[in-house]
Amino acid sequence: MTGRGRAGHPWLELASVAAIGALQTIVFVETFLGLAQIGAVAFLAWRVGQATAGRAALLGFAFGTGWLCAGTWWLFVSMHRYGGLPAWMAGLAVFLLSALLSLYLAAAMAAVARWRGRGVLRGAVVFAAAWLLAELARAVFFTGFPWLASGYAHVDSPLSGFAPWLGVYGLGALAAGLAAALGLAAVDGMRPLRGPLVAIAAALVAGAVLDRINFTEPTGTLSVSLLQGNVPQDEKFSARHVPEALADTAAQFAAARGELVVGPETVIPLLPRQLEPDYLEALQARFAVPDRATIFGIPLGDEASGYTNSALGLSAGAAVQDGTAYRYDKHHLVPFGEFIPAGFRWFTRMMNIPLGDFNRGPETAPSFPFKGERIAPNICYEDLFGEELAARFVPSQSAPTILANLSNIGWFGKTLAVDQHLHISRLRSIELQRPMLRAPNTGATEEIAHRGRVTHALPPFTRGILEGTVQGRSGLTPFAWWAGRFGLWPLWALGLASLLYFGRRRTP
Repeated sequence: MTGRGRAGHPWLELASVAAIGALQTIVFVETFLGLAQIGAVAFLAWRVGQATAGRAALLGFAFGTGWLCAGTWWLFVSMHRYGGLPAWMAGLAVFLLSALLSLYLAAAMAAVARWRGRGVLRGAVVFAAAWLLAELARAVFFTGFPWLASGYAHVDSPLSGFAPWLGVYGLGALAAGLAAALGLAAVDGMRPLRGPLVAIAAALVAGAVLDRINFTEPTGTLSVSLLQGNVPQDEKFSARHVPEALADTAAQFAAARGELVVGPETVIPLLPRQLEPDYLEALQARFAVPDRATIFGIPLGDEASGYTNSALGLSAGAAVQDGTAYRYDKHHLVPFGEFIPAGFRWFTRMMNIPLGDFNRGPETAPSFPFKGERIAPNICYEDLFGEELAARFVPSQSAPTILANLSNIGWFGKTLAVDQHLHISRLRSIELQRPMLRAPNTGATEEIAHRGRVTHALPPFTRGILEGTVQGRSGLTPFAWWAGRFGLWPLWALGLASLLYFGRRRTP
């Protein structure tokens, strides 16, 4: 079969493209297979390169829906097992969300088919630009859900050397352009493949060279203790089980040896006024000594002012009662889990999710200062939004030296969400060249060095304390500099300009 051959029956072609989209999700867990993602996207480009605009839109929709359904099926667990939705409704919700988000990729592939013109290079640039715009749209519109953005497939590939320059979306667009060159060249047979293969090899070498550049320098070193309580999600907010969980949490704080102790999101699941009077006082007393500090998750607020999903930082001289304790309020809230989108209150009423309507905190919250370091907490999937973390690096004099992710992945059970979230955190460390301390309730609890390498880890779904050390870093990567000042606008401008310039003439 030549490069121009058909994939068979039209529905078989759509099914094969959806299957490839689904299969590529393995690289977002086993990232040493990252280059396989280029092969998957090359297959899509090959089929789009032979399609009309309408057909290309269907191919993009099928690829995206397979990709997101296979990669985010664990949302079913949170909605059905813990939220109480009927299984059919939870499954349908996952499919509809995946299908809706795949409309961006459908529009992108239609634009490629319509505007790619002649020539592999031009076609690859148009494909990369359209891909970039689709991923940016998914990251930004309707609060954004960029989980499984294509750049995360390359955490362990040499292409990750581009992340401190381009960020995850720029990295994904680069990989998509390389894949498109391969796929579009195959449209004309196998002989033109030499050029794209050389380009891929050159990009891998360039990425490996860039990966050796240090934009940051070490500051100090802290011993740290990361708590992993492993409280089952169906017990976490249960009145019957909360007293036992609070006692276990107090015991973990008492046993932790590190100078800095980090507890997971809502490790204390009650509001301060709901706790025994001496619970927080005992915790404050433990960290009211020099060279000891803690940061941990707790809900805050009241009915009059609203509630926040927050982190408290305690150290010598900090007291919750007089307001001197460090406080971080989560900014980027999870739709349906932490706020109710307009018109969907009926949907959330069907789910048994506690504290489901929070207030937002500020985007550029200050860091928690301790022993010359500045620890920047982020809660749950906030580490998915690198541009929002980068905003905390302006001005550079107050930039975080250490990042800390406080999560509760227990909502999603023993699924791929745990490993996917780990790789998201790892790429944030590479983008910003900062260490990341991860303290999820059920894991994966890890310490990630500033180049994305896991240095210490606990097995997930176990109870324990991860003891280790972390080295802070100062300085700015190019991504931290431009994303901190301009957000994602430079990538929007690059994608639109490339699409308009290289796609200015329609295919004859």
